[in-house]
Amino acid sequence: MPSDFAAAPDVVELFEGAPCGLVVTDEDGRILRANRTFCDWLGYTGDELSGVPFQNLLTVGGRIFHQTHWAPLMRLQGSVAEVKLSIVHRDRRQIIMLLNGVRREREGKVYNELAFFGTADRDKYERELLKARKAAEELLQEKTAAEAALRQAQSELNEAYETAQRRATFAEQMVAIVSHDLKNPLTAIKMATDLLARGEHTAQETRLFKHVGDSVQRATRMIADLLDLTVIRVGRGISVHPTEVDLHTFIGHCVAELRVAFPRAELAHCSDSTGLVALDNDRLFQVIGNLTANSVAYGDVARPVTITSALEAGTVVIAVHNFGPVIPETHRTRLFEPLTRGAAVHADLRSVGLGLFIVREIARAHGGDVSVVSDALEGTTFTVRLPRCAGEAVASGE
Repeated sequence: MPSDFAAAPDVVELFEGAPCGLVVTDEDGRILRANRTFCDWLGYTGDELSGVPFQNLLTVGGRIFHQTHWAPLMRLQGSVAEVKLSIVHRDRRQIIMLLNGVRREREGKVYNELAFFGTADRDKYERELLKARKAAEELLQEKTAAEAALRQAQSELNEAYETAQRRATFAEQMVAIVSHDLKNPLTAIKMATDLLARGEHTAQETRLFKHVGDSVQRATRMIADLLDLTVIRVGRGISVHPTEVDLHTFIGHCVAELRVAFPRAELAHCSDSTGLVALDNDRLFQVIGNLTANSVAYGDVARPVTITSALEAGTVVIAVHNFGPVIPETHRTRLFEPLTRGAAVHADLRSVGLGLFIVREIARAHGGDVSVVSDALEGTTFTVRLPRCAGEAVASGE
């Protein structure tokens, strides 16, 4: 230890080269000695600062602060700590420093021992800290404003949704009421037309009766579709009541009736395998009728529409094929949505755009589904796959 201490700088060098500015003044504030560090900071030599009143190095505000604050504190309490002052450099620029001071008496004389510390790094840190704090406060304000706007938007959205729900419910109720109430006058029109059509009539009258009958039949189908849509939308879903039937015989009867409904189209029936199935007959006829009507409306009436019925390992497969234009891929994804229709052809054969939607819902009510493939060479085929259900039990019991 003694050898290490001997190697350290002497007291004078410690004073002159200290990492802070050191200044000693008399009681009146005249500089008696300033270390090299302080002189270098201000651009003076020690001789130039000797005898200079310390307050002369301060700005006007600093002198006022010296006279009113830290000088009286030095006299009263004998010290000051971390007093921030602006000291004027030789080239008249200002340097911010922190002052620590102690008042001491030696041999009947009073001295002020002052230590000065640069604040550049500290000021930079404080500025960054204030900047970060301001940014954080702004972000907090933005977040608060965004949350308030989000709550307001959510409230408006909920209100708009409730309003839309009420309107949709009202519209569906109106559709259901009007559709139901239209059934009776349509039935009366149909009966009156059938009665009037009996007997001898001119060719023109016969055509008129036929047009009226076709229009009533088309309106009846539209009403049935609207009522089914209403039932689905209110959450009840389409109900099915399976009964046992020979698949191909039943499909053959359906095709025969559809030939009467669509005399301009050539309808062909193909079958594969035989057996009984348990399906809702009325709904199954509705499926075949809608798919056939769709094929007649959008297909090539010069070429046949083929209805195929088959049994495949516990699954009922019903396919309706036509040679109409290709259905674009983008259209196929929404083809089974309600109120979706194809090209504007044969408008007199189309319904309100619910046919394929009803087909899908009936298939799903049976536990099955419907799909479509379409290309330029093979045409378009809608395929419904349904579980065979009770038909399998009957077959196994035989």
